[in-house]
Amino acid sequence: MTPQEFQALLHPVAGRIRGKTLDQALEAELNREFPGDGEAVRAMGRACREAIAAGWMCNREAAGIKYGRVVGPLPELAGCSLDVVEMESVKGPHHRHPNGEIDLIMPVSAAAKFDGRGAGWLVYGPGTAHHPTVTDGRAIVLYLLPGGAIEFTRT
Repeated sequence: MTPQEFQALLHPVAGRIRGKTLDQALEAELNREFPGDGEAVRAMGRACREAIAAGWMCNREAAGIKYGRVVGPLPELAGCSLDVVEMESVKGPHHRHPNGEIDLIMPVSAAAKFDGRGAGWLVYGPGTAHHPTVTDGRAIVLYLLPGGAIEFTRT
């Protein structure tokens, strides 16, 4: 699995998000078209685990969180950057999403939740903010940031 092969796995998702408002309707559409227990998401999870084991994904670590930007904003990804984190029962640093954030939650531990949610998609609209938090085990979270925009804050 190369970064380019991994990126290609997301092209169908990019086609769904291109030009859409980041809201609950988009979240519902992504969960319907690419369900958390569906083959497309299972393939992304397998690819993430392979890439993490190979050392090119989540190759940084701070405060118990493995993370890394796979690619910056690209037209092929609807103008989004692609980042992946691996977290285990930890609260991450507070940040704001100027343009929104689209998360794919892939629990590694069966009961793991990200921001209270299990496997599947979670969409944060523009201007939202949070402490990304994984509870009840370990999860891999892929996130797409329109324009690559993220602002870390102090709270």
